[in-house]
Amino acid sequence: MWRNSLSFSAKLISSSNLARNYNYAIIGSSLFHHSQFYSAAAAGTASSTSDSLKSESTRVLGSSSLVDTTSLSAFSASKLRDAVKFYGRCYFELSKARLSLLVVATSGTGYILGSGSAIDYAGLCCTCAGTMMVAASANTLNQVYEIKNDALMKRTRHRPLPSGRLTIPHAVAWASCVGVSGTALLAWKANALAAGLAASNLVLYAFVYTPLKQMHPINTWVGAIVGAIPPLLGWAAAAGEVSLNSMILPAALYFWQIPHFMALAYLCRKDYADGGFRMFSLADSSGRRTAMVALRNCLYLLPLGYLAYDWGVTSGWFCLESTILALAISGTALSFYLDRTSNSARRMFRASLLYLPVFMSGLLFHRLPESQQCQTVQNAHKSLDLPSSSELLLDETEHVSQQSKAESKSVGARGRPPVAYASVAPFPFLPAPTYVPN
Repeated sequence: MWRNSLSFSAKLISSSNLARNYNYAIIGSSLFHHSQFYSAAAAGTASSTSDSLKSESTRVLGSSSLVDTTSLSAFSASKLRDAVKFYGRCYFELSKARLSLLVVATSGTGYILGSGSAIDYAGLCCTCAGTMMVAASANTLNQVYEIKNDALMKRTRHRPLPSGRLTIPHAVAWASCVGVSGTALLAWKANALAAGLAASNLVLYAFVYTPLKQMHPINTWVGAIVGAIPPLLGWAAAAGEVSLNSMILPAALYFWQIPHFMALAYLCRKDYADGGFRMFSLADSSGRRTAMVALRNCLYLLPLGYLAYDWGVTSGWFCLESTILALAISGTALSFYLDRTSNSARRMFRASLLYLPVFMSGLLFHRLPESQQCQTVQNAHKSLDLPSSSELLLDETEHVSQQSKAESKSVGARGRPPVAYASVAPFPFLPAPTYVPN
């Protein structure tokens, strides 16, 4: 049975092979006849066929090259986006953009206060842009100098320079470009006085304040001077001069920065010690002197609202609001003095963050128009005029009438600078100077 099935299957396979070979022979002969039939026609259309083949191949090759070009351009655009994002982030951190924006806000406020009734918005934008570039340059140079210190501190070790994302020459080139550009923009669109203030502030911050941070606790008071210059810069850019009225906002910034930085230095004592910075709070283990300095400078903010009203900068409402605001931040400083803990220091720090924008907003909201400021500004200018040597000799020889004495007393009281209410800056441990009118 098995042999019969084998023989049957063999026969079946052989017959199928014969049939397949027969079919192949038929197909081959038909193809041969068809090739003979179309040989003449193919000879006539050979040129057209070759042309069509060439065009088809060109089309295919062109489409493939188009795909390659598209993918290459997409890859390049992706790489470009990544590079812009990377360097943008690095420049953002190098410039300390949030701090620089605060500097720009104070400069812009000073510009508006010095503009009188008409505000040149193009000039305001150029002043803010120039201030931003100079501040970015100063902050970058600060990080270049402190790269080793930043690498030791937890909150700064991930900055672009300590982390190795950027090199020092790259950062110096960036600082040089934006610093020179910002100063040139201020000189071009504002005036030489504003550009000079910007350049001097950059030098003071990058080459005086920054090294002092590792040498002496006086760095906090020098840094307060640095922070007080931008609103003066804005006023000078708008008015072309520095008058007595322009000192209100710089004085507020100077006195405000002391409790602000004292609270920060107290909260970050360990970080500053690890980084090698000589902050005032490191030599004050109990925190009592730190709290006393903060409280004293908060109290120095109290008369600024009255001076702004007395000198004709703002209305009387600002005097009331500024006094309430100064009392509020003084209350947090007093709380820190009585209870020297991290919570009370943090409360004073948050109050300082709230104080400055509210104070500047009040200045802008309650500022008087130029017509009402005119007489007071003239009196302030007279009080700032320096007499010549001949005038001094005449003043020594002639007798002053009772009426001129009264006028000099009133002008002297109004012309008294805000720093006369303070301790001798930047030496906060000396007593407040006595003021003896002529």
